[in-house]
Amino acid sequence: MDSITSFFHMGGYGAYVWPSFVITLVVLGALFAHSLSFLRAGETALKELQDEKAPAEDEASDEA
Repeated sequence: MDSITSFFHMGGYGAYVWPSFVITLVVLGALFAHSLSFLRAGETALKELQDEKAPAEDEASDEA
């Protein structure tokens, strides 16, 4: 049990190391969530643009 406690204590630096890991994981998680949100917004915008263009292409092929 002492080895686990000393591992988390890290020779007195645990108070600095563990919060830095937590902050890093929070920032990476937020970046991942933001990236997914941005991706979905881009895919939605692309689909809307493709849907707008598709009827115009159908009308052009009907006229020819």
